[in-house]
Amino acid sequence: MNSALKQAIRLAFESAAARYDDAAFLQQEIARRLDERLDMMKLSPGRILDAGCGTGFALPLLHRRYPKAELLGLDLARNMLEQARQRLPRPSWRQRAGRLFSAPATPLVCADMAHLPLAGNSVDLAWSSLALQWLDQPEAAFREARRVLRPGGLLLFATLGPDTLKELRSAFAGLDGYGHVNRFIDLHDLGDALIHAGFANPVMEMEYITLTYDDLKGLLRDLKGIGAHTVLEGRREGLMGRAEWQRLTGNYERFRQEGRLPATYEVIYGHAWVGDKSSWEDGRKVIQMKIEQRQSRLR
Repeated sequence: MNSALKQAIRLAFESAAARYDDAAFLQQEIARRLDERLDMMKLSPGRILDAGCGTGFALPLLHRRYPKAELLGLDLARNMLEQARQRLPRPSWRQRAGRLFSAPATPLVCADMAHLPLAGNSVDLAWSSLALQWLDQPEAAFREARRVLRPGGLLLFATLGPDTLKELRSAFAGLDGYGHVNRFIDLHDLGDALIHAGFANPVMEMEYITLTYDDLKGLLRDLKGIGAHTVLEGRREGLMGRAEWQRLTGNYERFRQEGRLPATYEVIYGHAWVGDKSSWEDGRKVIQMKIEQRQSRLR
């Protein structure tokens, strides 16, 4: 990704940080669902990386599940990390006085998940919830995750697939020739990227989640509120005129059901283990796929 786009993404999330949690219902729900997947994993991590931690919603989830593990939060936007700091466990005055507070410290690092400032073989669990979709080359982040993971370590992530915001993309089609909705990477391509990065036999899953709104302004307000209004390719610099807005809202009205406007999200979950690092997988292994197309409707 070029530096200009990276800077635009950083600035969008810097601006959204203070109000992010007010509009991040979907992001929090997906973090919970990602956490539930750890029920099936046999893992006792000593150190956990939350790559793209945002305001830190997942940090308490991970701390409750693995109270003895050291947590490390990493994000591109410094203001997001300031919000995450508010979620970190703090000792009571009794604990401070008695020196009973023994929870591991939680460093928060402002950095790019595709260029991790971590030593190799220093992490047991690399977690990432809804951050990979901001990378045009997720394989770079996968390679970095594999580098920092110890043998036997786990990469667990959630990201968005191509059908995400398909109604909004359709409503914008033919409107002005600009890109208004990001393109997201297909499940199979993500699986291939994991293989090329050196992970063996990744497991991929997918589900559809639909949010509903009273009107289009509500959806666009939420997207801006979470910093997700930045378009990576072919974006328009100027504001939309009144006639274009009326066409857009008219186009979106075609999708109204039961009095509500839907916004579909294709959520992709993936996990992969790190094997013996002394040998490099050659990319010819068959990807193990588990695809469950569940439907959820959240109002």
